[in-house]
Amino acid sequence: MPCSLARTLSVIGDRWTLLILRNAFMRTRRFDDFHQQLGITKHVLSDRLKKLVEAEVLEKRAYQEKPLRYEYRLTEKGLDLYPILLALVNWGDKWMDDGKGPPIEYQHRNCGRKTRPTLVCSECNEPLSVREVIPMLGEGYKTKKTSIL
Repeated sequence: MPCSLARTLSVIGDRWTLLILRNAFMRTRRFDDFHQQLGITKHVLSDRLKKLVEAEVLEKRAYQEKPLRYEYRLTEKGLDLYPILLALVNWGDKWMDDGKGPPIEYQHRNCGRKTRPTLVCSECNEPLSVREVIPMLGEGYKTKKTSIL
């Protein structure tokens, strides 16, 4: 399907995968730690980790030889998912906090201030919203259709 969103969801489009990625971004690396922190079954965790490794979002690295044990580290491809997770967190903080405020806050290391993700234009740095963006067919769309909407 010539749709970047559909292709992305084929890798990260379920709850457990996103929670595994959240924890990976918080420096969880070992199977047992993911299992304990998430309360996920070992079968589901193993399946999702395998899928993320196959998609080159995570890589397996041996950290112990006897018995052989691995840790899971984000690849460059995996690190590029961070803005997506922050955008989901931002939405959840706004709409799903039950009036209690965000459970986790984020501090920008460079300026030392608390921050929340903001989507901006790559060219002019103006904030983006659905009303200011016009979807157009790109080179990756290989049909003669004139609209994807």
